[in-house]
Amino acid sequence: MANFSKDFLWGGATAANQVEGGYAQGGKGLSVTDIQTAGSYEAPRYLTYVLDGKRQKIASVPGQGLPHGAKGEVFEDEYYPNHEAIDFYHRYKEDIKLFADMGFKVYRLSIAWTRIFPNGDETKPNQEGLDFYRRVFEELKKYNIEPLVTISHYEDPLGLSEKYGDWQDRKMIDEYEKYARVLFNEYKGLVKYWLTFNEINSAVMFLDFGDNGTDEAYQHAYQKLHYQFVASARAVKAAHEIDPNYVVGNMICGIISYPGTTDPKDQLANRHALEKNLYYCGDVQAKGKYPTYAKRLWNEHNVHLDITEQDKQDLMDGKVDMYTFSYYMSSLVTTHEPEEKVGGNFSMGAKNLT
Repeated sequence: MANFSKDFLWGGATAANQVEGGYAQGGKGLSVTDIQTAGSYEAPRYLTYVLDGKRQKIASVPGQGLPHGAKGEVFEDEYYPNHEAIDFYHRYKEDIKLFADMGFKVYRLSIAWTRIFPNGDETKPNQEGLDFYRRVFEELKKYNIEPLVTISHYEDPLGLSEKYGDWQDRKMIDEYEKYARVLFNEYKGLVKYWLTFNEINSAVMFLDFGDNGTDEAYQHAYQKLHYQFVASARAVKAAHEIDPNYVVGNMICGIISYPGTTDPKDQLANRHALEKNLYYCGDVQAKGKYPTYAKRLWNEHNVHLDITEQDKQDLMDGKVDMYTFSYYMSSLVTTHEPEEKVGGNFSMGAKNLT
């Protein structure tokens, strides 16, 4: 530890939907994660909803929302782990003290959008929600723990998701910008570091698991990403206008891959995998424009995006200040039939035999 500088930020991270609980308290509305059941090794997590008057559920897949016309609903006989979680909503003071006892210098947390705007489209924010996070930030300040705040961590308001089809309408951009501006103004002086969307690339990264990689699914995912890129860019620009000291970053799911063999086909296949899964989202948010290989990725699945000239300008004007990522594991990419395969969580494919 002696080799680390004194200002090195060592700490940990949580997400509101993973720890807070209190899902129906303090004026909070329903988010998409509030209708997500528990899962297991044998069974996926499900989203529960009512469609045509019938109770139904669909496997929860990153980048995929409810079926058209469905109304998300909580069923009494299903278990939703985030409804109570570890009850950070009521126990944040003792939890933060434990963080301090562990030597945390930074704590990454997310804000539940529906604590601030219960349905997402209100004109005025929920004061109880604003007050809760203010108390959390003040408690962190007491222990000299720097907050790193994720604005959106897989927790869109259910009302907006139903209304606009999981980011399939550009009106989501305005709702997100409104939400972000409220946070930037409310917590000026308490928060310096912000992240716009958690692991934004997961919208496309996991589509090829199972049978989810259809052209329709890719159209949905890439359009969702575009609107989120623009929303992120507008938030970055707004943050700098409100407080020039704000530092706003992106957040990438950093699952790296390697070519399985020295075969040039494997080398190229891995390069294409990295472009799709990692570089695409990072390039747009850090460089302010789509990379040249984006057209190849779109053409692979007949994707046609709604992109305006104003969108392009927004992307250039709202480049992120820092690039952040979460690392879990690595994987192999090969064009050959692997000798052995691995499985478990999202570790799938060829086994590394070297």
